[in-house]
Amino acid sequence: MASVFMRIFNLICMMLLIGHWSGCLQFLVPMLQGFPSNSWVAINELQESYWLEQYSWALFKAMSHMLCIGYGRFPPQSLTDMWLTMLSMISGATCYALFLGHATNLIQSLDSSRRQYREKVKQVEEYMAYRKLPRDMRQRITEYFEHRYQGKFFDEECILGELSEKLREDVINYNCRSLVASVPFFANADSNFVSDVVTKLRYEVFQPGDIIIKEGTIGSKMYFIQEGIVDIVMANGEVATSLSDGSYFGEICLLTNARRVASVRAETYCNLFSLSVDHFNAVLDQYPLMRKTMETVAAERLNKIGKNPNIMAQKEESESGNTETNQISAVVNALAAEADNVDNLSDGNGSMKKGASQSSLNELNQSLKMSLPRPKS
Repeated sequence: MASVFMRIFNLICMMLLIGHWSGCLQFLVPMLQGFPSNSWVAINELQESYWLEQYSWALFKAMSHMLCIGYGRFPPQSLTDMWLTMLSMISGATCYALFLGHATNLIQSLDSSRRQYREKVKQVEEYMAYRKLPRDMRQRITEYFEHRYQGKFFDEECILGELSEKLREDVINYNCRSLVASVPFFANADSNFVSDVVTKLRYEVFQPGDIIIKEGTIGSKMYFIQEGIVDIVMANGEVATSLSDGSYFGEICLLTNARRVASVRAETYCNLFSLSVDHFNAVLDQYPLMRKTMETVAAERLNKIGKNPNIMAQKEESESGNTETNQISAVVNALAAEADNVDNLSDGNGSMKKGASQSSLNELNQSLKMSLPRPKS
């Protein structure tokens, strides 16, 4: 703001300086001519006046010409005065144009984000008219923009993308400080984990009545509530529970790779931060303890809405079983390959190679025994 005032001050000073030069020129030319009787100095009887009075009348005459509001006390009486008057008018018109241009730029630069918002809204209105959208839909779109941008529009992704990685991380952490403070899950978590999560969050806004998550669909993200209230809705339309500021939801299907177990509906305007499934898995792979914590909370929520909480345990056993199956398959394939090599051995050097192959078979058999899971009691 201080720089804007300095630019305005410099512009006014420049106009006064041009007026000073024009006034000095108005007096200098008649003085060089010896103050002829038809000059404005002689007509006003200023030849022997004090210099301050002479300067004041000269400046008044110059400013009158420059602002195009008159010719001073008398119009030009000679050809010289006429040309000086036209020169003052031209310089005054130039200063006037410069002043308007600079003032316009200064006013626009005072709040460029609000100007961009108005341009964006105007563009959206033209789009809605072009597509002939219904009136209620236009109203919802307008209210969405008003709530999301609050009269100011920023290309935040572009701004953050031009920052260094460390500075971008600091800005995002600062912007999400209220979310981190309101989410108990973050309050007790490792600071590095919190930083990794918030730098991957994406801001989203939902209006009252919007279905944020639909039951039975494949989940691609989870959500953290910064502000607002959402309802967990079952298939029969019953509201199982409500979540508000500081809560999160949508993590169950990301943990289980299953479909959504319930729908989530926005009860009020909701400001949410979403975390995609790819970023979700990437972060939790680095922090297995936080994964266990989220799985425990997910099991409690499943039990609360009447779903089977053993889905989480079944998922863990499935992953463990898949790992053991892969190990067994690898060993069996290796045994089969060694057996084929034994059958294809030639008679000349068969005994030595068979002995070596038999030794390899014994080692692989031993590794198979070690890799097989112990029976559960």
